[in-house]
Amino acid sequence: MDKPPFHDEFTLSETAVKLGKKAIDLGLIPSLVVRYFSDSQQFYIPDEKKAEPYTPEEAYLRLKKLVESSGQ
Repeated sequence: MDKPPFHDEFTLSETAVKLGKKAIDLGLIPSLVVRYFSDSQQFYIPDEKKAEPYTPEEAYLRLKKLVESSGQ
């Protein structure tokens, strides 16, 4: 089993940002907004169905699915 590229919430957020940048480079999403708070982050991924921010966990899973489905 592959070891995940993160081990806490901070590295999970960093990994989600990296996946977001990759998704932008691949043209899968037009933008990514990350709001940083002292104890958490909120991710805004353009989506016509969801207007609420994603948690780091949700953003990671959504972006990972997008990037993997593109075949990159």
